[in-house]
Amino acid sequence: MEAVIFTGIQASGKTTFYLERFFETHVRLSLDMLRTRNRERILLEACLAARQPFVIDNTNVTAAARAVYIEAAKRAGFRVVGYFFRTEAGAAIRRNSARPKKRAVPVGGILAALKRLQPPAPEEGFDELFTVEIGEEGGFVVT
Repeated sequence: MEAVIFTGIQASGKTTFYLERFFETHVRLSLDMLRTRNRERILLEACLAARQPFVIDNTNVTAAARAVYIEAAKRAGFRVVGYFFRTEAGAAIRRNSARPKKRAVPVGGILAALKRLQPPAPEEGFDELFTVEIGEEGGFVVT
C-alpha cells in the first residue's frame, strides 16, 4: 500500500502530474474537490481501512500539514512517498492565469503559500522523496 503526498504551491503541476502518473492506481484526495477537512478525513480513513493507495493532492506547504497524513499512513502500514513540486513564483502565476476563472487562485494566495513553503525532508517519515519540475519543453522532470 502506498500513500503519496504532494507538496507545492498552487499551479505547480500537482493535479496534472496526478492525472498522468496516478489516476489509474490511486484515489485522489484534494480539498479543491472535497471542499472540507471532514470529507477529506472520511475519504482518508476509507482508503486506510480498505488498504487503497491514495494521493494527497493539496499544497501541503508545511511539515505540520504533511505530518497528519504521514502519521496516519504509517500507522496503517502504508509506504509513504513524497513529491516536491519545485517552481518559480512567476511561472506558477502564469499557469494560474491560464486556468478557467473558477479554478484560478488569487495571486496573493500563491505568494502566501510560497512564503510558508517548507520543502519536505526525509526526516518527516517519507520512505522516498522526489522533486518534480516542469521541463523547458513541457512534461515533468522527476529527480
